[in-house]
Amino acid sequence: MGAVDKEMVEDAEDLQVLMARQPIYTKSQDVTAFELLFRDSDGKFVDGLKDKEATLGVLMGAYSSISKSGEVQNVPCFLKVTDSFLLDNEMPDLPRQSFVIEILGHSKISPALIDRVKSLANDGYRLALADYDPTDPRFGPLLNVVHVLKLDIQKLGMKNVQTLVQKLRPFQLELLADKVETKEEFRLCLEMGFELYMGYFLSKPEPVKGRKISGNKVLLIQLLTELQKPNATAQSVEEIALNDPALTFRILKVVNSAAFNLRREITSLSHAIAMLGMDQVRRWVMLFLANSNGDKPDDLTRNMLQRGRMCELLAEMTGRPEPINHFIVGLLSQLDVMMDIEMAELMNQVPLHHDIKTALINRDGSFGEVLQEVEHYERGEFEHLRKMLERHFYEVAYRHSLSWATQVMQALQSAA
Repeated sequence: MGAVDKEMVEDAEDLQVLMARQPIYTKSQDVTAFELLFRDSDGKFVDGLKDKEATLGVLMGAYSSISKSGEVQNVPCFLKVTDSFLLDNEMPDLPRQSFVIEILGHSKISPALIDRVKSLANDGYRLALADYDPTDPRFGPLLNVVHVLKLDIQKLGMKNVQTLVQKLRPFQLELLADKVETKEEFRLCLEMGFELYMGYFLSKPEPVKGRKISGNKVLLIQLLTELQKPNATAQSVEEIALNDPALTFRILKVVNSAAFNLRREITSLSHAIAMLGMDQVRRWVMLFLANSNGDKPDDLTRNMLQRGRMCELLAEMTGRPEPINHFIVGLLSQLDVMMDIEMAELMNQVPLHHDIKTALINRDGSFGEVLQEVEHYERGEFEHLRKMLERHFYEVAYRHSLSWATQVMQALQSAA
C-alpha cells in the first residue's frame, strides 16, 4: 500500500460496515437522493448504525454529498430499516431533512408498527414504503401514512403498473419506479407520472449505428496517443494541445483548481507535465474524454470518476502494477454509455493497450478483475466480492472515491 493510501486508511473513521449508495433520480435524471445499501460485520441491516455518531457523520458527509453546478450540496439518504429496528426504540435521532426512513415490504405490519410509523411521520420524518404488493391488504393502512411508495416494475410487470398507478392516485403519494433497467422503461414510467426513479437505465448505451467520436474528443484521443508513447515529451504533448486553445485552457483551469493543492499556478501543459508528471496529465486528459458534452446527466460522469478512483485504490492496496491503468479502465468502463457507441466498436476507435481493451470488453485480466470487484461493491452485491482486502479497506476506498469524485466534478463544472 502506498504512503498516501496508508494515510488515507489510518485517518478514515473505522465504520466496520460495508456501505454503498444508489442514486434516486428525478424526471430530468438529476440525483435528488441516495438509497444506502449496507451490511455490518455480522451481515445485518442497519444494526451497525446504532449508537454510532461517527457513522451518522460519514453518512451526512461523503455519502450524501454531490457537486451541482460547481457547488457541493447534500441530498437526503433513504435508509432501509427493519420492523425490529423501528420497534426496539433504539433508533438514533436522525436529522429530519437528511434521511428518509424506508420501511421494507416484508416487515410484519402489526398495529404497533403502524403506530410507530405514524409517530415518526408526526415527528417530521419522511417515510417510504418498499416492496409494495397491491394484492396484500396488510399494506393498506400504511398508504395513508408514508410519503413515497416504491414500485418494483420488474416484479409487478410493466403491463400491470399503469393500472396500479391509476388506483394509487387518491393517496397522493410520490411514486418511485424501482428496477428501471432500460431507457425505454424510463420513458414509459415517465409517461405514467412517476416522480422518482431507481435502476441501471443510465448505465446502458443506446448505440447509434456508425457513430464516431467527434469534436474535441478527437483531439483528446490524439493527446492520449502521444502521452502513451515512451518517447513523448512535454513539448510534443503541448504541440497537439495548442490546436485547441480553449480545451487547453479548460484543462489548465481544472489542474489549477482545488483538485490539486498546488503552491503556484500552472500556465501551460508542458509546465503541468513538469510539475505533475505524464501519468497525472494523462489522467486529466482521460477525465475530459469521459466528461459529457452536456447531453448526458452529471451522475454518469460522477460514477465514472468514482469507479476509476476506486479501481486505482484497490490496485494500489493489493500491490498490483500500473494503478493508473486500473484508473483508466474504471473511468472508461462506461464510455460506451457516454458516447452511445458499443464498447467493442468504441475500442476500435481509441488508442488503448490491448489488455485495457480486453478488460473493458470482457472484464479479463487484472484490470477486469478489479473492475468487476468495484462494480459488485457499487451495486451493494457484497456477497460476490473476492475479498482481495479486509472489509474495512473496501469501505474506506469507496468513501474516498466518492469524496474525490465530488471534488473533481466541482472542478470540471467550474471550468465549463
